[in-house]
Amino acid sequence: MKSLQAFITDFLEYLEVERGRSARTIRNYDFYLRRFAQFAGNILPPKITRETVHRYRLFLNRLEQGRQEVTLKKSTQNYHLIALRSFLKYLSRHDVASLPAEQIELAKQSKRTVDFLEADELARLLAMPQKIHSGLIALRDKAILELLFSAGLRVSELTGLKIEQINLKRDEFTVRGKGDKPRLCFLSDSAKEAIRGYLERRRDPSPFLFVSHDRAKSGRKDGGPLTPRSVERSVEHYAVSAGITKKITPHTLRHTFATDLLMSGADIRSVQSMLGHESITTTQVYTHITNSQMKEVHKRFHGKQKS
Repeated sequence: MKSLQAFITDFLEYLEVERGRSARTIRNYDFYLRRFAQFAGNILPPKITRETVHRYRLFLNRLEQGRQEVTLKKSTQNYHLIALRSFLKYLSRHDVASLPAEQIELAKQSKRTVDFLEADELARLLAMPQKIHSGLIALRDKAILELLFSAGLRVSELTGLKIEQINLKRDEFTVRGKGDKPRLCFLSDSAKEAIRGYLERRRDPSPFLFVSHDRAKSGRKDGGPLTPRSVERSVEHYAVSAGITKKITPHTLRHTFATDLLMSGADIRSVQSMLGHESITTTQVYTHITNSQMKEVHKRFHGKQKS
């Protein structure tokens, strides 16, 4: 029988070729599973038992990271276990004896909270680029913020967009999200106008929708496409400049997009589709927010006509 490491390699190739998983997902699974193999001493799959997994979970829970010696978060521990469960399912499907995947339970986590922008905060944020900058950078960053809110994009999806993908006549475009799955996205009027205004001023030959206009830093004539990190820094900078005290990232605008739809009456299945969530349970995190909001509305307005 092949070694555990060899089976892991087969599994990663299966994810790449048969399942079409992204390079990032494969890198993460590679890291998580190699860590397990190293911990378990590269044992053969039939030797993986509940006791092996129990000891591994204790190892993960006590593992210290970085200079501050902080232990792994429960969510990170679960990423390791999810990768292991997927690997065990793969072994089962290929008739390789090992521990059944369903015998691995994930660690309990506190309920996930989602930060989003209130209407006044969003308005201040969207106005910031043209208050701080001028010219192409102001136009570009205004278009970035408008598009993040209009389409609920992940930052990696935004930075990978090319001009040819955007249809300003039909107010829609398609992106490929997690798992390389295509997803239809829509443009609001303000996002469309911001993108059009930016593109009309562009003179570079880059095919990317958003590029760096600092040639000294990029070393390229066309500036090169923006990186996810550069967009994150810009959003954080504009949020601070707008006087928003909570931490704001591009993903906060994705949360704001979803929350705005649900609070305006959109059904959760439609929002799931627009976010590109594979599972409805991922989208249901937003219902805690909308339920709380509805409760506030009920308290403020219900029964006020009595007496």
